[in-house]
Amino acid sequence: MLEYLFIAFLVISGVQVFFYVAFALFFPKKTKCATPSFSEPVSVLICAKNEAENLEQHLTHFESQNYKSFELVLINDNSSDRTLEVMELFKASTQIPVKIVNVTPSEHFWGNKKFALTLGIKAASYEQLLFTDADCVPNSNNWISEMVSCISATKNIVLGYGAYEKISKSFLNKIIRFETLLAAIQYFSYAKMGLPYMGVGRNLSYNKQTFFKARGFMDHMHIKSGDDDLFINQVATKTNTICQLSQESFTRSIPKKSFSEWILQKRRHISTATSYKRIHQFLLGLFHLSQILFFITSIIMLITGFHWHLALGLIGLRYFSFYVTIIIYGIRLKEIDLLLFAPFFELFLLLSQIYIFIQNLISKPKHW
Repeated sequence: MLEYLFIAFLVISGVQVFFYVAFALFFPKKTKCATPSFSEPVSVLICAKNEAENLEQHLTHFESQNYKSFELVLINDNSSDRTLEVMELFKASTQIPVKIVNVTPSEHFWGNKKFALTLGIKAASYEQLLFTDADCVPNSNNWISEMVSCISATKNIVLGYGAYEKISKSFLNKIIRFETLLAAIQYFSYAKMGLPYMGVGRNLSYNKQTFFKARGFMDHMHIKSGDDDLFINQVATKTNTICQLSQESFTRSIPKKSFSEWILQKRRHISTATSYKRIHQFLLGLFHLSQILFFITSIIMLITGFHWHLALGLIGLRYFSFYVTIIIYGIRLKEIDLLLFAPFFELFLLLSQIYIFIQNLISKPKHW
């Protein structure tokens, strides 16, 4: 029995090492275009639902962007607070072009962010679209120019990094940022492999032609979440997608302040994975399954002491490949403070994901 279990442990460890080596090898190294040529006007879209406080704090950050021609499209998704008022006050006080789209309840699309975004995209004046959220701020005054600099006739989808603000002495903050780092490792490396499967709405760009050619969000309008990852999963290919990892292209967001809020957010995100393309479902499922089984079989091997020296060697090899990947991306994405306790964060996230998976089987999250 232990012989068969050890063989399984060997295979599982090999799968984990394979994934982390692949992530490291397919790290998108280039962040500057050899000949940045895109200079067309850009529509920056922010969809907000009951985000008055965040908008008051963050909208002014977009006024100092070093890009010659852009507009802000502010979408009020049937908010019940002062969101619309804040948008109107900002429009009246700023020198940059602002367009406000006020979305009222719809019988067929009530509470659906994709419907609100669709109206915003239709109202946008320009072909190139750049998306972020109400709780985000650009990491630099060159955010727009960095995100669109590599757009060309063939590359029209840009995947950016949406970081979270660092909060000292906060365990939840480190967990959120580590989960964001792991997600970025996967979607950036898969895009580099030619298998792009998602982007984040906090920092994402594509054009109107791509949107309308795919019939917008219609293929998954019935799913509340997925305005970013499901759409990118649908339209992104190895030829039309590019990654942007320069620090000036990042956005920064306010992280959730309680575990219950974070769990609800993760429940919405994870619920979309079953609608990914088959190849992405297989690869992501294989990675997470091998991750779970690695911990289980490692514990069994160490407790039983069966081939313990080989078991320790395999565990060490897996963690070596894990750390190499985490260090490469952590340095580039400015998350180096997470490296020391990365294995502990990984285990905590794994247990959280199992809990979230069970919760989503019981009931689906209903609102964005």
